Amino acid sequence: MTAIFASNPAAPRGRLFPEGESAHRSPFQRDRDRIIHSSAFRRLKHKTQVFVEHEGDYYRTRLTHSIEVAQVARTLAKHFGLDQELTEAVALAHDLGHTPFGHTGEDAMEELMEPYGGFDHNAQALRIVTSLERHYADFDGLNLTWETLEGIAKHNGPVTGELPYALSDYNKVHDLELHTYASCEAQLAALADDIAYNNHDLHDGLRAELFSTDELSEMAILRDCFAEVDKKYPNLNYYRRRHEALRRFFGILVEDVIAVTTRNLNELDPQSSFDVRHAGRPMVQFSPALWSDLKPIRKFLFQRMYRAPTVVEMRQKVTLMVRELFPFYMNNPDQLPKQWRKDVAATGTETDLARIVADYIAGMTDRFAIQEHGRLIGGVEADAIVTGPIQKKAV
Repeated sequence: MTAIFASNPAAPRGRLFPEGESAHRSPFQRDRDRIIHSSAFRRLKHKTQVFVEHEGDYYRTRLTHSIEVAQVARTLAKHFGLDQELTEAVALAHDLGHTPFGHTGEDAMEELMEPYGGFDHNAQALRIVTSLERHYADFDGLNLTWETLEGIAKHNGPVTGELPYALSDYNKVHDLELHTYASCEAQLAALADDIAYNNHDLHDGLRAELFSTDELSEMAILRDCFAEVDKKYPNLNYYRRRHEALRRFFGILVEDVIAVTTRNLNELDPQSSFDVRHAGRPMVQFSPALWSDLKPIRKFLFQRMYRAPTVVEMRQKVTLMVRELFPFYMNNPDQLPKQWRKDVAATGTETDLARIVADYIAGMTDRFAIQEHGRLIGGVEADAIVTGPIQKKAV
């Protein structure tokens, strides 16, 4: 049953460039399909989640992460009677704007782009789907519906204050009402992101042997999960035991979001998606108790995984690559590919050039950035990065 506050695929708020509707797919289905078929989505296969993509075939990449987020988001959308295709579209697109080398690359890009309007991966995702994907004859970008663009721009909440240029520029021609909350579908995609990475980063950290199962079993939430598994399966082997415990952890996160969101919706009693957007607070949330229990887990992951010595060593190497590629292309724009040089020829300022260079580097995969740095600059131990310090036997 469709909820009264769900986004209505039969009456979307339109596209920047009007198009005829499909006889077989809803507007939100078409959005999802265009995202899946985009070049930027394919490149997520070789972009870092936490570990550099070359470090092992079994760690999450941005692509596998995005698929996991979409799965969780669709499950939640179905439960609440929301539009599953819109939810999935936002979930699949939410990381399109990430640079190579994950948040490490983004941190470097933010620093480099500070004089030129800054860099933000959410704004960059919007820039990709509204401008940088250039395959269609009638328009640049994917010409997605207003609802999908809104979800990409503000799935984490209203965007106010000084806007990233990529977001500001587009919003001037297509008002996404950045001061309000997004639809319930987009809010679900945002919480699904939190659920997915809190769960799978524990999996990947264990596989990389950055911490042990015993350490996890002493932490809030996880303690009860391991105890339940041990009671039901007293002689379960190490790998199955940890999988069963993390599976229960995953379920706890999902059930908590369902319970809290149900309560929020019952309190608001929204009669339309407009009511959700103008509620003045998010509808989709974790409970304060669960959020409190998650804090030590997130702190543990930060200390033992995101800032593990092997990961920090890799961060230093790839940060240097991004920091050297950017000024190289600024000083040598003739080294950009032919189609990018056409954009450079049409620019008039250093800021214009910097934004083109940022678009190009941000779109690189890990392996392509490593390859291009080695070809154009050299000096960083590219072979060591390709091999990676963390190679674990498949289990």
